Amino acid sequence: MQQTTCSSLMQGLRPKQFVAVFDFGAQYGQLIARRVRDLHVYSEIVPCDISAVELASMHPSAIILSGGPASVYAKDAPSMDPHVFELGIPVFGFCYGQQIMAATLGGAVGHTEKGEYGPAELKRAGSSLVFGDTPDHQKVWMSHRDSVSCVPQGFSVTSSTDTCPIASMECAAKKLYATQFHPEVRHTQYGQKLLSNFLFKVCDLEPSWTMDNIVEEKIAQIRARVGDKKVILALSGGVDSSVVAALVHRAIGKQLTCVFVNHGLLRKGEPELVEEVFRKQFDVDLVHVHAEERYAKLLEGVSEPEEKRKRIGTEFWKVFFEQAQKIGDVQFLAQGTIYPDIIESGARKTGGKASTIKSHHNLIPFPEGIHFDLIEPLDHFFKDEVRELGLALGLPEKMVYRQPFPGPGLAIRIIGSVTLEKLEQLRSADAIVREELDAYNEQLYKQTGERNSQHACWQYFAVLPDIKSVGVMGDERTYQRPVILRAVESSDAMTADWAKLPYDVLSRISSRIVDEVAGINRVVYDITPKPPATIEWE
Repeated sequence: MQQTTCSSLMQGLRPKQFVAVFDFGAQYGQLIARRVRDLHVYSEIVPCDISAVELASMHPSAIILSGGPASVYAKDAPSMDPHVFELGIPVFGFCYGQQIMAATLGGAVGHTEKGEYGPAELKRAGSSLVFGDTPDHQKVWMSHRDSVSCVPQGFSVTSSTDTCPIASMECAAKKLYATQFHPEVRHTQYGQKLLSNFLFKVCDLEPSWTMDNIVEEKIAQIRARVGDKKVILALSGGVDSSVVAALVHRAIGKQLTCVFVNHGLLRKGEPELVEEVFRKQFDVDLVHVHAEERYAKLLEGVSEPEEKRKRIGTEFWKVFFEQAQKIGDVQFLAQGTIYPDIIESGARKTGGKASTIKSHHNLIPFPEGIHFDLIEPLDHFFKDEVRELGLALGLPEKMVYRQPFPGPGLAIRIIGSVTLEKLEQLRSADAIVREELDAYNEQLYKQTGERNSQHACWQYFAVLPDIKSVGVMGDERTYQRPVILRAVESSDAMTADWAKLPYDVLSRISSRIVDEVAGINRVVYDITPKPPATIEWE
C-alpha cells in the first residue's frame, strides 16, 4: 500500500462565500457557526489571532467576532490582528467581539461595578441595517461586566439598556457592526433576524449552502480527489460512517469497499440493518467480517473498562487492516470525522490553536509500512447537519437518528467481565429501552413538531451491573441481575440532565424487561445529571 501524507478533503475547497467566525474562547463559538449555517451560509471557526494576510487568502465574505470570558485589558487577553479591520470585509462583533473592536479601533472599554447577566430590555437608537425593522424595544441576552464606554471615531451608538449605555454600535461606512448582547442565543428575541440582516443586507450574500448543493459539491470534490483509485471505509453502522459510505459510494461507486467488523458487541438488529441498507439498498461492496468469537476470547475475564477499550480498539484495526491487505492496492481511507472532533482535538486543519480537549477519536494507528490518504468529507459538519445530509442521501431514518453508541459497544455497558450470557441479556434489555423511548420521542415529535424538543430523550440505553439481587417471580425466590436504565436530555453531550420520563413509560419499560429478559429481576433508573456523572457508565 502506498505511503502518503494525510490531508483533509475540505482543505482549499470552501464554498465561494463563507463566514469566518473568530474564536475568542466563547462558550457560544460553535453556536454562532451553527446559526449562520441555519441561514444557509457556510461558516467556519478560525483562531482569533489569525493574521490578516492568512485570513485574506481564505477569501471570507464576512467576519464574526465571538464573545469570550476575558477582559480586553487583561495581560493574557485574546487579541487579534488590527489589520483585519482594513481588509474591507464586513465584521459583526458579539460581546467580547464588540469590546475588542472598540479597543482596537481607538474606543474605550470600562469595567463597571454592576454586571448584566441574562435577559435585558434593549432600546434602539436611530436606524440600522442590522436592526432593520425589528421593534424599538426588544429582549436580548447579556453576559458581561466590562462594556464599551467610548465608541471609536466614525461609530454611532445604535441601542442601549438601563445598565449598558452602548449595547450596540456600528460604522456603516466601513461595514463594522457590534453588539454587547448575544444575537446567537435563542433568548435574544430578534437575534437570528439581526444575523440575517447582516448576512443578506449588509454583506449581500446568498442563502446557497443547501443540502442539495452540498451533496453535489462533495461528490465533485471526492471524484476529483480520488480519480480512478480505490477507497476503503471502516463501516460501523453509526451515523457518521454510514453517511460517509453513502456519500462516497454515490461519488465513485464500486471503487469503494466498506469493511464491517462485527465484533459481537453491537445492539440488537444492527448487523442486519447494515447488511440491508448497504448491500441491498445501495449495492455497496461490503465485506462483513464475523469476528464475534475472536472478540469473545479476547475479552474473556477482562473487567477493567480501559483495558476493554484498549483491546477492542487495537483488535478492530488488526481485523480491518487484514481485510485491507486482502483487497490490495488501496490508496484512500474514508472516515467519519466531524467538525466537533476537529475543534475539540485542536487539530491544525481548522487553523486553530485551541488546547486539546480530547485526543482525536479517529486518529488511526497505522501498522508499520501501511498508510493511506484520508478522505474526511464530513470534517466541517456538525452532527445535526450530518443527519440531514444522510436523509438527503436516502439513508433510512432509523439509521440516521441512531442512538449515540461507543466504539467498544456493549462491552463497556456491562460492568465487569463480558460473557455471551451477559451480552444477550443486555442486548435484549437495551432493545426494549430503545423501542419504548423511540416511541416516546416520536409521540413528542408529533405534539411539538420538533425533532429535538427540549423534553425529548437525547440518549437512552441499558446498563448491566456486576451484581445480583433477591426477587420473587411467581411463588419462587430469585437471585438475578438488575438492569440500569439511563436516559438523558442534552443538546451537545457536554452537559446532560436525566430525562423526566412519565411514570407509565418507566413502568412499561420495567415490566417488559423483567417479563421478557431471562435472568433479570429488577430495573432501576439513574437520575444523576452530567456533571457530576458522565452519560455512559464506563
